[in-house]
Amino acid sequence: MIVGIGIDLCGVERIRRMIADHGQRFLGRTYTEAEVAYARRHKKGFEETLAGRFAAKEAVMKVLGTGWGEGVEFRGIEILNEPSGKPYVVLHGSTADRAAALGVTAWHITITHTEDLAMASAVAERAG
Repeated sequence: MIVGIGIDLCGVERIRRMIADHGQRFLGRTYTEAEVAYARRHKKGFEETLAGRFAAKEAVMKVLGTGWGEGVEFRGIEILNEPSGKPYVVLHGSTADRAAALGVTAWHITITHTEDLAMASAVAERAG
């Protein structure tokens, strides 16, 4: 059974500006070390990849029925990749607690980007 669906669009320039203005502070508050490492080696480019991750995190927040806050943090949502490249969601701390309270047992996520925009959609399911 579907718990919720979320979608988000993020401008790559927005991420580029945040990195330029806030550097490591922005990266450290928004992304896990694994996400930053993946973006540094991804063929699509650092900012484009991070914009995709940002959009994915926002899409997950929409599924959870929150923005950031209310116990949900950007670093509490980690977007990783299978060896095939398929992205998947790992939740941590109070963000994981929020999903558990909603009965979420599985996530489906997709990310796409161009030089200018990144888009992600997320679907959460619960058993039954």
